[in-house]
Amino acid sequence: MLAVGTGAQAASAAMVVAPAFLIPELHRPVAEGGHGMSLAEAGLVASASMAGMMCTLVLWGLVVDRRGERFALLSGLVVTAAGGAVATLAGEPWPMAAALALAGIGAAATNSASGRVVVGWFPPERRGFAMGIRQTGQPLGVGLAAGTVAVIAHSHGIGPALWVPTGAAALSALLVALVVIDPPRPSVRAGSIANPYRTDRFLARVHGASVLLVIPQFLVWTFGLTWLVEDLDWSPGVAGLVIAGTQVAGAAARIGAGWVSDVVGSRMRPMRSVALLASLTMALLGIAAGQADESGLVTVVAVVLLVIASAITVADNGLAFTAVAERAGPFWSGRALGMQNTAQHVAAVAVPPVAGLSITYWGFGSTFALAALLPLLAIAVVPVRAENGFS
Repeated sequence: MLAVGTGAQAASAAMVVAPAFLIPELHRPVAEGGHGMSLAEAGLVASASMAGMMCTLVLWGLVVDRRGERFALLSGLVVTAAGGAVATLAGEPWPMAAALALAGIGAAATNSASGRVVVGWFPPERRGFAMGIRQTGQPLGVGLAAGTVAVIAHSHGIGPALWVPTGAAALSALLVALVVIDPPRPSVRAGSIANPYRTDRFLARVHGASVLLVIPQFLVWTFGLTWLVEDLDWSPGVAGLVIAGTQVAGAAARIGAGWVSDVVGSRMRPMRSVALLASLTMALLGIAAGQADESGLVTVVAVVLLVIASAITVADNGLAFTAVAERAGPFWSGRALGMQNTAQHVAAVAVPPVAGLSITYWGFGSTFALAALLPLLAIAVVPVRAENGFS
């Protein structure tokens, strides 16, 4: 269950973030074989799959609550593969963006459903570690896209590059059909299906802190490769391999954060620590990136900081996801996880076009440094005192 759920999350993540690694080709001048789009326009195309996901996360959560995890996973992955297949055949960026939005709609199903599989099959004292493993699906999916999409798009075109996440989604759908079984649920008791948002502000504060923390995460994911290619003049292939390597570090960070949360008996205290480290790392990355060139010690430091920032900024995701599922309970967690992901993706969809404008006028270094302010605010929002322990 854990392996297939993680694979499904990886396939969906690869589909959602793959367009970000097409930005260099979309931005490349027409005379050089590209599409000649501005960074803001290319960022808008790159956010299409995220927009599709964002609009349907809560609806898929309702499907999970009503129809079960297996049904939602299988249906979503089929839609993801279908949308990706259509995108590979689109010759122009805007029709491709529409197909990618459809793929994002399907990908939204895995966020709630695969998480619920883990929460349902693992006991509380092992759940943080298990969810950390499941959460590696996202950085592994990003790594798959980063290591393949940019270089294939540069050499063979955008259509062939999109077959990578499309094929991954189709394979995951097959594995879900063969393996996944819905976890058992407790019997319905009086009050067990009450709206948890009316009880206290815990869930709302977790959502808010996660929004603040996800912006630097998507900033380095979306424009890390573009910074290496355009500012440092790296080849897309080498830059893609570096970004893929950052996702391995991110996967390890998620597992480590989940394990720590099991040991200390808290999801929120480690999340607050991650926020502090994210703020510090993004500030240092901004300073180093603003002084980096094609070679030299500062450039090496800046690239190392990019790897570190890519790991730290994703470490909180599993902690927040697990805490939301535990507090919401088995009859509301699908919708609560949908709200969690919707809040994050509202911010994430805005990152590519807004950051594209910021980079155009102020540069990569200043944009990275400005993003350090958001996790600093998140430190005060994380509801450490309101946490009641595992359930």
